[in-house]
Amino acid sequence: MTNRNRTKRLVLSALFLALAYLLPFLTGQIPEIGNMLCPMHLPTLLCGFLCGWPWGLAVGFIAPIFRSLILTMPPFFPKALCMAFELAAYGAIAGLGYKLFPRKKIFIYLSLLLAMIAGRLVWGATMFLCLGATGGGFTLAAFLAGAVTNALPAILIQLVLIPILVMIAERQKAE
Repeated sequence: MTNRNRTKRLVLSALFLALAYLLPFLTGQIPEIGNMLCPMHLPTLLCGFLCGWPWGLAVGFIAPIFRSLILTMPPFFPKALCMAFELAAYGAIAGLGYKLFPRKKIFIYLSLLLAMIAGRLVWGATMFLCLGATGGGFTLAAFLAGAVTNALPAILIQLVLIPILVMIAERQKAE
């Protein structure tokens, strides 16, 4: 990788980190809407696709921790900690899938779906571990509500927006 490419990925990753920090302000006044739209997921997934898996992993892990330490939102334990692992998985899997699969539309969707499933499973596992360590419980119903039911609007937005933005970026790169 040339210095120019590395610098470009660093700048784009910083932009995605800033977006992950700022987008929740649009939904922060109503937490239920923020939980439904998952605003930190979009920049993390895009970072994985456009900058590569290491950058997506780093941005995904740092974003919720950074917001929690500076703004106390989301609360650090267990929410920000579990989100850090979830978003790191999103960025890493999206980037890996995009790198390994052929550059066809269907594989953008496949990479996205794999990232979304893996991230939600990682979130569920970390919530189970964190809550179990403190004597609490994390049931299958809580997992399904948090990972699927409450997040349906975000899932739909991600499935529509991410592939379009990745394809636009591909076209720009080709020109």
